Amino acid sequence: YGDYDAKLHKPGFLSQEELLPKRVINLYQMTAEMWEERITACYAEHRGRTRDEAEMEYLKIAQDLDMYGVNYFFIRNKKGTDLLLGVDALGLHIYEPDNRLTPKCSFPWNEIRNISYSEKEFAIKPLYKKTNVFKFNSSRLRVNKLILQLCIGNHDLFVRRRRVDCVEVQQMKAQAKEERARKQLERQRLEREKQREKHLREEAERARDDLERRLRQLKEEADMANEALMRSEQTADLLAEKAQIAEEEAQLLAQKAAEAGLETQRIKVRALRGQEERRVMEQKMLEAEMLALKMAEESERRAKEAEQLKQDLQEARESERRAKNKLLEITRQAVGPPPVADVRPAVLSSPQPQPPLADLMPQDLSFSRENLSFDFKDTDMKRLSMEIEKEKVEYMEKSKHLQEQLNELKTEIESLKLKERETPLDILHNQNTEQGTSKHSNFKKLTLQSTKSRVAFFEEL
Repeated sequence: YGDYDAKLHKPGFLSQEELLPKRVINLYQMTAEMWEERITACYAEHRGRTRDEAEMEYLKIAQDLDMYGVNYFFIRNKKGTDLLLGVDALGLHIYEPDNRLTPKCSFPWNEIRNISYSEKEFAIKPLYKKTNVFKFNSSRLRVNKLILQLCIGNHDLFVRRRRVDCVEVQQMKAQAKEERARKQLERQRLEREKQREKHLREEAERARDDLERRLRQLKEEADMANEALMRSEQTADLLAEKAQIAEEEAQLLAQKAAEAGLETQRIKVRALRGQEERRVMEQKMLEAEMLALKMAEESERRAKEAEQLKQDLQEARESERRAKNKLLEITRQAVGPPPVADVRPAVLSSPQPQPPLADLMPQDLSFSRENLSFDFKDTDMKRLSMEIEKEKVEYMEKSKHLQEQLNELKTEIESLKLKERETPLDILHNQNTEQGTSKHSNFKKLTLQSTKSRVAFFEEL
């Protein structure tokens, strides 16, 4: 699946994968979605690993499991006791039939000189001559050859891992180390490129967001300016209408004033006709003059009001002109978002295939038709233990965070375990865990005793 990507690895992307045995799924009150959620949470933290590194980390965890790499066969000792023979990379282990986790005794490969069988009987000859040969019978004749082949293959790997490398192998290891260092530098460079591309992308997105925000602000200002312009136009139209009405009223008042003057002249003409009518006419003329004076004042007032309305109209048109200029200025300031840079992820070069190791065959094995057998060399067990401890310490330092994750997950789901569904092996494993015993601690404890005492113990089982 590569590195975790929330956009690609959406919920349900592991629904078709058989990541867990059905026995484990049935042992916990957890749905498939709950398992996927926890697996994805761990998966998201393992960024930057190659496929080879991931497989190696998986095997480093798996190798500490009690039954990892062990092949079991039913056997009987001299007394006819039913037992299990376990063959793995460390040596031969003897188990009780109902307990495949904790061996009763063990024999490392460096303590075994020769293994042979005839029909159903196997003979194990220890390295030390003072130790007696111990024998056991297998359950079926056709299984004997398989047991012998597994012993040969595991011992061959045991010897090859502890043999001093030849110059060619040392050169290949050095080349592999240089290749790993080069790939690590390449991955670091790629990670830096990804970070830089991510930074540039974030900057471009921030700039785009700023421009979009600025554009929205300019649009809001333009809308406000348009509103102000519409209000100014409406005000100007209203003032123009009022000015026109005032002008019409002034003209009407002027016309009325002219008619009042004509009426005054007519009254004066009529006053000449008679003395009696003069007094009446004078009174009417006086009233007409007062009315004309009032009309003249009203006309003057209306004329001033019309003048004021004309000035207001001019101011409204000036405000309208300023609003239009501001709108044009805002429109000219609006700009579009800058083009996003073309970001192309770097591509790692495909790793070169490594040359296969030479097929190294042990030189200390001897075979015959009647009696298939082989001899084992003595190896430096102390150097082996130091190498194993050194590798284990280095691994524990590197995988400390991973171990903490696994322990945290175990603690978290422990409350969801269904105790009634545990198998006898689950119960034995829990007991060993509570006692703090493991496969390696058991192996060390069993091999502290002498080979002779272990052979005697096996025969007395």
